[in-house]
Amino acid sequence: MNIKFKKLNKTIIKCKKCPRLINFIKKISKQKRKQNINEKYWGKPVTGFGDLKAKLMIIGLAPAAHGGTRTGRAFTGDKSGDFLFKSLHSVKISNQNFSNNINDGLKLNSTYITNILKCVPPGDKPDNNELIRCSNYFIQELDCLKNLNVIVALGKVAFDNCLKIYKKRFGIEKKFIFKHGKKYLLPDKKTLIASYHPSPRNVNTKIITSTMMNRLFKKAKKIAKL
Repeated sequence: MNIKFKKLNKTIIKCKKCPRLINFIKKISKQKRKQNINEKYWGKPVTGFGDLKAKLMIIGLAPAAHGGTRTGRAFTGDKSGDFLFKSLHSVKISNQNFSNNINDGLKLNSTYITNILKCVPPGDKPDNNELIRCSNYFIQELDCLKNLNVIVALGKVAFDNCLKIYKKRFGIEKKFIFKHGKKYLLPDKKTLIASYHPSPRNVNTKIITSTMMNRLFKKAKKIAKL
């Protein structure tokens, strides 16, 4: 890991800028979920992970309460992650079709996975001030990934908040509409692709299917020149 990323990740893990979120993480880590009662929860802000020479970035809104907040890695140990990594393996972005814990041997091909918000918010609803404070970390991740040219946003909230950061940074006024598979060229020449979130609700109601997700990631790979 390069020095910039090491420094950034250390700062993220130690971050206590949002007391409401830190208190919620502590509460989750103490109370735990029944099936994880004997596990030690990570219980801190969750950094991004993957290939530091990534051409493709996958973003969600925030770590899951009993996924990333428990395991210490985004999309690891929850049902959304189970669906995501089956798809990533299917299109040859990851070396395996599961992600259970940080020592499970997972490797990503020219891909980096992160969240806009590094802490899980109560009810999955962050305050605007929390998003503003945390956006600086996301901007630094973008700046550190020098080869990056495609961002896939999982879910409308991640999509909208990614655009908020870009609009504030570059002053863009163009209207971006969230539609699964729709792609937009951003001011820094990166391509943003909208995707339905692989949440259990979306999967169970067939709003998102494996075929749809695989097709989207194949398109992302092609644009990113993976």
